[in-house]
Amino acid sequence: MPYIELESLDDARLDVFARLTEAQLRNKLEPEKGIFIVESEKVIDRALLGGVQPLSMLMTPEWVDRTREIVSRAEAACEEPGGMPVFVVPAKEAERLTGFAVTRGILLACRRPQLPSVEDLLARVDAEKAARAAAVAAGELDPGEVGNMHDASRRRIAVLEGIVDHTNVGAIFRSAAAMGIDAVLVTPTCCDPLYRRAVRVSMGCVFQVPWTRIGESVRDWPAAGLERLGALGYKTAAMALSDDSLPLGAPELVQIDKLALVFGTEGDGLSSHTIAGCDYTVRIPMRPGVDSLNVAAASAVTFWELCKIVGCWYYLDTNNTCF
Repeated sequence: MPYIELESLDDARLDVFARLTEAQLRNKLEPEKGIFIVESEKVIDRALLGGVQPLSMLMTPEWVDRTREIVSRAEAACEEPGGMPVFVVPAKEAERLTGFAVTRGILLACRRPQLPSVEDLLARVDAEKAARAAAVAAGELDPGEVGNMHDASRRRIAVLEGIVDHTNVGAIFRSAAAMGIDAVLVTPTCCDPLYRRAVRVSMGCVFQVPWTRIGESVRDWPAAGLERLGALGYKTAAMALSDDSLPLGAPELVQIDKLALVFGTEGDGLSSHTIAGCDYTVRIPMRPGVDSLNVAAASAVTFWELCKIVGCWYYLDTNNTCF
């Protein structure tokens, strides 16, 4: 489809970029019509690699020539009958969009994906890890290229309970992708990982880490959700402070094949019902006078500690000695 030059953001075809709120974009009444926005060339690249369904694109004139390759990829991925329109507006007009300066001049509107069930998501993770393990064993894949994803015997997933700050959710996904977390589950009260700011802060990692919601209403968590995880063979670890908590890196945690790490909301942390329902309570050891970390920072520390042991071959020297 040819580029469409517009003089104003007032054109109704730009409502998705300029006027619809995040709530309107999500379209809870008709979720199959939901939309989310991806910002910046790098994040759009990761979104396309993650298999998103593009709907339309908005950019300023200076980006037309430099983004032809990524536009071509987006057009090829578009499944809409009329193809993907690419709208071009003057830079001065684009500045009317809140936050346009940080998008680096290019936006992509995408169809919201249908989220899988927890069971289907984790079954897919199992299958992918088994396939990678087989490829490594057969010498078809270099272990150094896949992180701990080739370890078919261990799973490390994160559960986000009631986190309401999109910046924190985005940062957690970025750490999860970097450290090799197998999947992320978000509870019904957790904010949307596809919210524009969450996607931007994650640098597109929400499209790299498998994720879904664990339940649709508040009745589905924590009791029912923890029961589902238990039925799938997962032990659950509440990241919280308590008198009987284990220090992060305790041997009994390291040896668990399937471990779900549960993180709580900013300020209050995990609910008492969640902590009571988990198999373990785990704390991050800290110096006296400091009792907690921001949830995004805590997740990064936790992922690093538990994933580096699962995938300890990351740290093998030339003599196959772990260090």
